[in-house]
Amino acid sequence: MPSFPKPTKAEIQAAYGKTVPDIIAPNLNVLFCGINPSIYSAAVGYHFARPGNRLWKTLHAAGFTPRLFHPSEDRELLSLGLGMTNIGERATARADELSKEELLAGRQTLEQKIRHYQPKVLAILGITAYRTAFHQPKAVIGRQAHGLHGAILWVLPNPSGLNAHYQVNDLARVYAEMKQFSDG
Repeated sequence: MPSFPKPTKAEIQAAYGKTVPDIIAPNLNVLFCGINPSIYSAAVGYHFARPGNRLWKTLHAAGFTPRLFHPSEDRELLSLGLGMTNIGERATARADELSKEELLAGRQTLEQKIRHYQPKVLAILGITAYRTAFHQPKAVIGRQAHGLHGAILWVLPNPSGLNAHYQVNDLARVYAEMKQFSDG
């Protein structure tokens, strides 16, 4: 299985504020949008790379990937019609380190990406960040009533290991609901 060298504590700490490049192309089936990169992800340069993050297991269990991908294979998502971006670009140790202003500014940047790349579905991975960035304080997980520049908007639970409300099986079930819709 592919891998990357485990970053040192110093390398992880030095990654504060760094970015992880988007994995994006025109007309994707689904553009997954995280809250912001972890400092671990920024240190290694791959999305959702922290060992406790469950995104890759969830994507496989939900049927988005034909096998379990390693974070170092994140660019291979493009061949499956999938991409990745974030609301906030700045890497932090915890998503709650982003200010409301950063989330609101990130939404504007995200809107520009959606207008330009025109994905079929935009999947925001994190209900709390979505509520703040999109001024939807009562939003719930699932398809949203409004879209975004032609993209269907879907909010999914964040796959971080810090999100104890959802185990991998629960995440996979909710992500698979969106997949069934996006495939149809």
